[in-house]
Amino acid sequence: MAKKDPIQPQRCAQVLAALAAPERLKIVRFLAEGPHNVTEIAEMLAIPPVNVSHHLMMLKHADLIEGTKKGRFVWYGLCSGVLEEAVEAGIPKDALNLGCCRLELPMRNCE
Repeated sequence: MAKKDPIQPQRCAQVLAALAAPERLKIVRFLAEGPHNVTEIAEMLAIPPVNVSHHLMMLKHADLIEGTKKGRFVWYGLCSGVLEEAVEAGIPKDALNLGCCRLELPMRNCE
């Protein structure tokens, strides 16, 4: 029986690919502050909402974010554990623990 690789290279590659666009890194950093809808994210990035939707789909497919429908809007936030697991492991709050590596996201400026 083969041992399970603790790094989970397939999962790690999927997450790193999802974060491989500057806009997606900015979205993750923005959502670390709390939930936001597509309009707010589009304004922060200064790009059309349709482009934001594409980036959100990529992050959602990698299980980094989730959406909750409230009224007419969907509010997006980081999936449970994306930041909490890092904090519990002694990693700074502004870091994502991806399992295979740690990604630190400065929270100061979303530009």
